[in-house]
Amino acid sequence: MKRIRVIIITICFLLALAVGIGIGIFHQRVAVTDTVRIYIPSDANYQALCDTLDTHRCLQPHALFNTLAHLRGLPQNIKPGSYRITPNMRIISLVQKLYTGGQDPIRITINKHRTLDGLCQFLGSKLQFDSDSLLALLTDSAFCSQYGFTPQTVIGLFPQNTYELYWTTTPVGVVERMNTENERFWRERDNQLSTLGLTRNQVLTIASIVEEETNCNDEKPDIASVYLNRYRIGMPLQADPTVKYAVGDFTIRRIKGEMLKTESPYNTYLHAGIPPGPICIPSAASVDAVLKNKPTNYLYFCAKEDFSGRHNFATTPEEHIANARKFHKALNDRNIH
Repeated sequence: MKRIRVIIITICFLLALAVGIGIGIFHQRVAVTDTVRIYIPSDANYQALCDTLDTHRCLQPHALFNTLAHLRGLPQNIKPGSYRITPNMRIISLVQKLYTGGQDPIRITINKHRTLDGLCQFLGSKLQFDSDSLLALLTDSAFCSQYGFTPQTVIGLFPQNTYELYWTTTPVGVVERMNTENERFWRERDNQLSTLGLTRNQVLTIASIVEEETNCNDEKPDIASVYLNRYRIGMPLQADPTVKYAVGDFTIRRIKGEMLKTESPYNTYLHAGIPPGPICIPSAASVDAVLKNKPTNYLYFCAKEDFSGRHNFATTPEEHIANARKFHKALNDRNIH
């Protein structure tokens, strides 16, 4: 009986020890005190994963992670992606997250990009793919046509907004996601579009000019009305931002005579009508300013001489010339060329 009692006590002790060790393992946590984000590329192996964790000092020591990783089969199942490691995360949870490829999406804010190259470089800096692979798609006419765009208009596929994307999203995946977002953007605006009698691209193109003209949302309907009024009567749009786009220099502060002669289908001083595509990605406020079709008699506007970023509007050439003289004098006074 005594021997049996000893055996029972020993078994209970070992069970308690096993439970204690199990609880300890289950509750062992990563070493980070601030949230870190790690990136595991598609060609990474287990050693590269461990090196990345070491770089961010996520594990101190490594023995438990290594043991659990091998038990789970992680070394043979490395999944690429971007993963957030948070303070107090259990090591066993980290192993499971990496094993299942439980990526954390990346928040990407698309703003007023002016060129496809600039947009692709931006997205390539946020996601795993090389920017040239996306640019190759967006400059391929056959590919763009699948979504109803051309290389000249496809920048309009990317509405300004903040999106969540996985780091491993492919270039085609990005386009598919943006196509969904673009359709959602237009779903509540297509009725206004049909009333206006313009295509989506024409609205986006005028809106992109409005976007470049002002940061003051309350002025955008007035500026949009100027360009719509000019377009309706067959007057050239004569938009300075289109000249900057044609020249390829967006830092120009003062448009001069020679610049106005730059041959380009985007130069609205040389070519009447709406340019072939947007000169930037317009904000929703700029698009809505065009769609609202504010009724005015304005045909002209000029930046205010106080450099507030606001504008003086005019209905006649004489009024506009007077406004322009005030602004040009202010430019000369400040020695802005």
